[in-house]
Amino acid sequence: MTFRSAYALPLFFIASHVVAQAPASPPPVPPDVSPLYVVTYVELKPTAKAEGAKILKSWRAAARKADGNLRTELAQSAIRPGQFVVMAAWRNKAAFDAYGDAGGFREKLAALRNNPADDRFHNSLSVGPMDLPRGALYVVTHVDVIPPRREDAVAALKVLGEANRKASGNVRYEIVQQTNRPNHFTVVEIWSSRKAFDANSASAHQREFRDKLSQMSGALYDERLYVALN
Repeated sequence: MTFRSAYALPLFFIASHVVAQAPASPPPVPPDVSPLYVVTYVELKPTAKAEGAKILKSWRAAARKADGNLRTELAQSAIRPGQFVVMAAWRNKAAFDAYGDAGGFREKLAALRNNPADDRFHNSLSVGPMDLPRGALYVVTHVDVIPPRREDAVAALKVLGEANRKASGNVRYEIVQQTNRPNHFTVVEIWSSRKAFDANSASAHQREFRDKLSQMSGALYDERLYVALN
C-alpha cells in the first residue's frame, strides 16, 4: 500500500497557487499635469534610520532648489522610525523627470532600504497654497475606492476637506488624485498637535465620511502618522 502524507497536496492545487498572472501595468503619468504632486514612501532598515534621515534631508534641500520644484516636505513615521515620506509638488512631470536623482540620493538610499522607494503621482483635487506651514503631526492616508464609485468618492472627499480645514488645530488639509489610477487618492494633513488630530477623528463629519467610504472602498483605509523632520 502506498503511504500518502496528510500534508501532501494534489499537483493541480500546487500549480494553481504558484502560477499567477502578472498585474497589468498602469497607464503612464500624463506630462501636462500642473502642478504635479508626488508622494514618495521610503522604508529603510531600522538600523539605518539615522543615516537615512540625513540623506533624505539632503534630498529635500536639493529638491527645493531645483528648477520647477514648488514645495518639498519630509516626515518620519511616528510608529516605525525606518519609514519616511517625501511630499513634493512640481511644475509638471517634465520638471520632476529633469531633476531625476540629482545628487544620487535615491542610489544612496538603495543600500539602506527594506523596500524600493514608492512614487505616487497625483493631480490636485482639493488643495491649498504652496507655502510651508509648520505643524507637529503629519497624516498621510491612501484612499482606494472601486472604479464605479470614483465620482462619489471625489464628492465625499471634497466635503471632508472643507470640514477638516475648519477644524480646530488643522494647519493644512490636501486631497490629491493619482494621475494614472484615478480611483486612488492621497490625503495629506498637518495638525498642530496629536491632541487636535485625535479630537477631529471623533468628529461627526469624520464619522460620516467613513460611513460613506465603507460602501465604496476597494482596500483598507491606510492612514499613517508622521512627525516632520526639521
